[in-house]
Amino acid sequence: MRLVLHRRVRSDVDEIMNYYERAEQPQLAQDFYQELRSFMLDAVHRPDGYHILKADLRRANLKRFPYHFLYRVVGDCVRVLVVRHHRRHPDYGLERE
Repeated sequence: MRLVLHRRVRSDVDEIMNYYERAEQPQLAQDFYQELRSFMLDAVHRPDGYHILKADLRRANLKRFPYHFLYRVVGDCVRVLVVRHHRRHPDYGLERE
């Protein structure tokens, strides 16, 4: 399996990390990134291991941070569509393919 990120995922992650850095918590920003990366790699190794949101869309919740990412398994790829806060509107990012 390969990890493929939607082109807007990087801006999702940058926005979250900038939030933690603006809050004068640069270590927290790094901790967030490490946890997110770990969960994404786990999704590559265990693509069926996370909650099915609907049809072929899966949701992986981070443990320490109030964020999750949505992904699909497409062929031999885990395609991450969006990284978002738990309180974000449930439709945010669903239009991404």
